This record gives sequence, structure tokens and C-alpha cells, in this order.
Amino acid sequence: MSGATARQRFGRPQRLLKASEFEAVYAQRRRVADSCFAVNFAPNELGHARLGLAIGVKAAGNAVARNRVKRVVRESFRGVAARMPAMDLVVGARTGTRTAHNARLRESLDALWKQIEK
Repeated sequence: MSGATARQRFGRPQRLLKASEFEAVYAQRRRVADSCFAVNFAPNELGHARLGLAIGVKAAGNAVARNRVKRVVRESFRGVAARMPAMDLVVGARTGTRTAHNARLRESLDALWKQIEK
């Protein structure tokens, strides 16, 4: 990547990849939510935050819309990952994402990240 630093990237170490990792987060049931997103989270022992995405058709719409939402979530996470505590996060879309503009999605995520940081 030409000018990207390590904390601005979204590489494999920052992702939840296995179903068992998602299940471990859901088992904790710690959650914050608003009209656009629900974020389940659980502490991890890795020393950094990791992100998983659960963006469904019912909430976000067709593939184009789901990919737009995923891009916004990943972009937002890259901006806050360095200051987040060591935890695994699973972001799920809610029905508000279908009609929300990107700016609204970013505002929603910023507010949820702040709640989780506390």
C-alpha cells in the first residue's frame, strides 16, 4: 500500500474469520445498538481490536447496498482501531441502514465506538 500505515489497514489480524470466533462474541451478549447498527463485543487476549461483519439482506438490501455498508464500517473501524481496547466486535446491520446515507452511517458508528470505549 502506497501511503497506508499498519493501523490504517484492515488486514487478517484485525478480522474475525472463523464461525467459532463470532460465536464466542455472541455468547458474551455485551451489546450496543441504535437504528442502524448493533455491535456485539467481547474482550480478547490479543492486545488489539478485531472486527467481524454480519450485514444481512433483510437489513441492508441487495449486494451493492450490503457492500456499501461494509465499506463504511471497515473505514470507520480503521479510524478507531488503534484506540479501541483489546476486544472482538461483530457489527450487524439493522433496518435503518437500508435508507441511511453514508454520513449517517458514519455518525452512528462513531457514537457506538465511543460507547464501547467506555
